[in-house]
Amino acid sequence: MGSLSAAARRAGDRIAAGFTLVEVLVVMFVLGIALALVTVNLAGDDRRAVGSEAKRLAGALEYAAALAQWHAETLGLSIDGNGYRFWRRGDDDRWVAYSGDEILAPRRLPAGFSAAPVSYAGAPVAPDAILPLRASGRNEPITIVVDGGGARAIIASDPLNRVAYSVATANAGVN
Repeated sequence: MGSLSAAARRAGDRIAAGFTLVEVLVVMFVLGIALALVTVNLAGDDRRAVGSEAKRLAGALEYAAALAQWHAETLGLSIDGNGYRFWRRGDDDRWVAYSGDEILAPRRLPAGFSAAPVSYAGAPVAPDAILPLRASGRNEPITIVVDGGGARAIIASDPLNRVAYSVATANAGVN
């Protein structure tokens, strides 16, 4: 029996001296899966961030169109590349910055993001244009693009003031 315990002790010493090939491969496999998950989550952050900005702008656009109807006044939206702002028609028929509403407050986009109006009523939009939202509720279709990181969102409204957005990575088509 003495020789059996000595053999067991030598086997224990041999195991404690290093890792087997199978153990090293299992650890590498687990690390590879973890790295893949981190990479997927980091790539998804661009889409998520652009989607969040697109959702905010789409919601504000839909809200502004409804508010224009409720208050029977013309509101407007301008986009300057780094942000956007809403406007109302003053008594002298000039555009005045909209104030007093948290949803329609001027918004600066995060660093590295940009927004641009693509079309209004199917026609290209000038960079300094204010896109009107009529009190009648009959508005022209609007298309806006939000870019950020490696993702892009397209926001589109229809004549019934329904607003939708779609997000895709920059090298893929928009969903």
